[in-house]
Amino acid sequence: MRDKKAHGAVDFMARLLWPPECPLEHVPVDRAGHLSPEGWAKLDFIAPPCCRSCGLPFAYEAAGAGEDGLLCASCIAQPPRFDWLRAPLVYDDPVKPLVLGLKNADRRDMLNVFARWMLRSLDGLVQEDAVLVPVPLHWMRLLSRRYNQAALLAQALGHELGCPVETGSLYRKRRTPSQAGRGTKGRRRNIAGAFAVRRPERLAGRQVILVDDVFTTGATVSACCRMIKNSGAACVGVVTLCRVVRDVDVTI
Repeated sequence: MRDKKAHGAVDFMARLLWPPECPLEHVPVDRAGHLSPEGWAKLDFIAPPCCRSCGLPFAYEAAGAGEDGLLCASCIAQPPRFDWLRAPLVYDDPVKPLVLGLKNADRRDMLNVFARWMLRSLDGLVQEDAVLVPVPLHWMRLLSRRYNQAALLAQALGHELGCPVETGSLYRKRRTPSQAGRGTKGRRRNIAGAFAVRRPERLAGRQVILVDDVFTTGATVSACCRMIKNSGAACVGVVTLCRVVRDVDVTI
């Protein structure tokens, strides 16, 4: 009881010294990790109808779609390496502060909110044997950054789903330059051969859900999914916090 009271007193003092504010509008809010009404209005959430494979939202419902939905032109022309991909948010300028705050500034106050958004985007897709796998960082980058934002998202989502998080199987065996500012072909060349799987028996025969912060060109996700499928996974899904939908600056 004393610990709870002490913890509550610390929280109260922290709010007095550093009043919580909306990370998008920088106005006061009632609790850290909450958004103001103006901040909420800036977010572009993805809702059906969308491509049943990559989750790309469609402008309107298409006639003649079956129970499984339709595929977008890109997935028809070049089927992706994953079985499905979902993201709750469109990656655009308004959402960038949330992504950059988590990615570069170790801002974790919205992790539980992010996990709940991601959970809602996975409606009906998660199997009982699912295991979450974050996109890994090279150990040298992890040492300098001190944390992996994809692993933080995976742990928060795993708590919501009640699914295990496997952080030791997929690893980055080669350090690669940043993907920022590169086109699709450049990203694919940069990431080629960068990932590998150790202890494949932990993934074999199971549904593996790859977790990352942003889906841009798909180069990193495709490289990871290829190795996961080669390890014997029965199904490979992908969930990210947000995804590029139209032509935007993908620098993150």
